[in-house]
Amino acid sequence: MMNNKFQNISDAYQLVSGARIKGKKQDEIFELGEYDANKRGYTVYPVDNGVRYDDFSVVVAEKELKNNFLIEVIKASIAA
Repeated sequence: MMNNKFQNISDAYQLVSGARIKGKKQDEIFELGEYDANKRGYTVYPVDNGVRYDDFSVVVAEKELKNNFLIEVIKASIAA
């Protein structure tokens, strides 16, 4: 998991459920959950060795994600 490339989050369209993120200053990997409009943020779950832990989560605002986190680069294949 450490050999994956991460990039800055430039807009909210990158923030989709299931995306892997990591802190700019930490090596811990997290997975984005659904956006919670009532709490005005995204649910974030810790990931260890490819396993997502649902028993612990935090809500992180979009601004915080853009400023302090990087998102995993995934190459999407285009069906022709």
